[in-house]
Amino acid sequence: QVQLVESGGGLVQSGGSLRLSCAASGRTLSGYAMGWFRQAPGKEREFVAFITWNAGNTYYSDSVKGRFAISRDSAKNMVYLQLNTLRPEDTAVYYCAAGLNFGISTMRLRNSYDYWGQGTQVTVSS
Repeated sequence: QVQLVESGGGLVQSGGSLRLSCAASGRTLSGYAMGWFRQAPGKEREFVAFITWNAGNTYYSDSVKGRFAISRDSAKNMVYLQLNTLRPEDTAVYYCAAGLNFGISTMRLRNSYDYWGQGTQVTVSS
């Protein structure tokens, strides 16, 4: 079992930045692909970013490409999401997720992931 705990969310003005962290326990994240998703009120949970198990490749949704950056520190069993140039439409609860044995063809699908955190709230004011 892998337990994931997100942190780093908060209230920020439009144009500001935040760094979200995802701490894993119970098992090493080595070998797990990691993703970040977000869910705004009244909307479906949507894919935001993905990083392969070896950090060799990263992928982003079109809405965040060029503004957000996903990274991982295997030694610390951590995954990060740097949020820059935030917009009010980025307001959502952000979740990290971990999964095995899938690739970029299904990285946007929630059921590709085996473990989820409880989420951290990001609110961007205009």
